[in-house]
Amino acid sequence: MRNIANLFGRSPFSALQKHMDEVMKCCEGVKELFEALKQGDQSRVEEIAKAISHNEHQADLIKNDIRNHIPKSLFMPVDRGDLLEILAIQDGIADRAEDVGVLLSLRPMTIPPVLIDDLDRFIEKVYFTTELTNKVVQELDELLETTFGGAEAEKVKNMIDEICLAEHEADLAQQALFKKLLELESELSYLPFIMWMRLFETVGDIANRAERLANRIRILLILE
Repeated sequence: MRNIANLFGRSPFSALQKHMDEVMKCCEGVKELFEALKQGDQSRVEEIAKAISHNEHQADLIKNDIRNHIPKSLFMPVDRGDLLEILAIQDGIADRAEDVGVLLSLRPMTIPPVLIDDLDRFIEKVYFTTELTNKVVQELDELLETTFGGAEAEKVKNMIDEICLAEHEADLAQQALFKKLLELESELSYLPFIMWMRLFETVGDIANRAERLANRIRILLILE
């Protein structure tokens, strides 16, 4: 991780983008978790959960290195506090992805057939939200070159609006799942019912945090 300090010499955002790469590996793992769950492959679920945990740890190493090496007194085009806040939100996305893996590793889970289509839609909406947010993070260098203005800034604002819409659609998919789960309450035993509720909340929070990250970057556009 010794190259983190050098990354700040090129751009204050390069290290954040490196961290976001690991965060996205965690989010990709969440998709893989539910595919394995749908196939009833618990050993694969646990294997993927371990991989997510590994990627989250790698993200933590980068996060800690950023915090240790981010310049304190040198001039930077953005405030140090802004960078650290963006980093913290990215870190929260990886943490929630790891939480999904932990939950699915606690006990074998079977997806009620009536939930499969809605669950697929929900996972896709959540992942799409994170993908769009990652694209915004990758645009930060271009924003820096244009001093957070002009056509590039307008492009990123439009991308952030698209993220907000995607997160809203993820919320709607989550609500549909909750509704169907409540209809199954009398058919499911207590523990599976609670586990599904917790899983839907945790997965949904990944999209919530991705939207929060995008809106935090929007503030940079407003302030600059």
